[in-house]
Amino acid sequence: MRVVIAGGHGKIALRLTALLHERETEVLGMIRKSEHAPVLEAAGARPIELDLEHSSRAEITEALRSSDAVVFAAGAGKGSGVERKYTVDRDGSVSLAAAAEDAGVPRFLQISTMGAGQPPDPDAGEVWKAYIDAKTSAEQDLRSRDLDWTILRPGALTDDPGSGLVTLSDPPVPRGRVSRQDVAAVLAELLATGRGSSHTLELAEGSTPVPDAVAAL
Repeated sequence: MRVVIAGGHGKIALRLTALLHERETEVLGMIRKSEHAPVLEAAGARPIELDLEHSSRAEITEALRSSDAVVFAAGAGKGSGVERKYTVDRDGSVSLAAAAEDAGVPRFLQISTMGAGQPPDPDAGEVWKAYIDAKTSAEQDLRSRDLDWTILRPGALTDDPGSGLVTLSDPPVPRGRVSRQDVAAVLAELLATGRGSSHTLELAEGSTPVPDAVAAL
């Protein structure tokens, strides 16, 4: 299997890369900055320098050709303002999904967030509202496409070691925490098994081993 991960230098992406590399999956990681390349290579990925915000649809399509799956793990990140929530978290996913269709890549996994698909807390700040709106719009776009898609909405992310035990199901899942390592493990299992097709899934820490949680979908 050949997998392209957008946002390849991100914390979940690097953990997913290492897990896929252990499974002898070929991984290509999209990055915006060339200085991130050594980190990806150390994790087991081949870096592709390509900026989703500023690359053409044709350029993105070319980067995806001959791949079996794409993972949207990109995000504007902490400290970014309202504008980049839309240009990265929404428009980046839209551009990647359109290019996946053009390139004939069948499988598309999108990392979203718990809270997407619902009105944001009215007391939340403008940046958080924009983030939820951008993720909701990205989900809606992906559901409309001719792709074998899965949307994964993790709860509050932590850098704790993975427990390998999760709660994973169609919404709603009670809001909770989940380690980035366990998010990566679920993504790797979804890619390996092909399960979760045409599902929006919510994820939090729990009591079910990751392989069993994915097998039950």
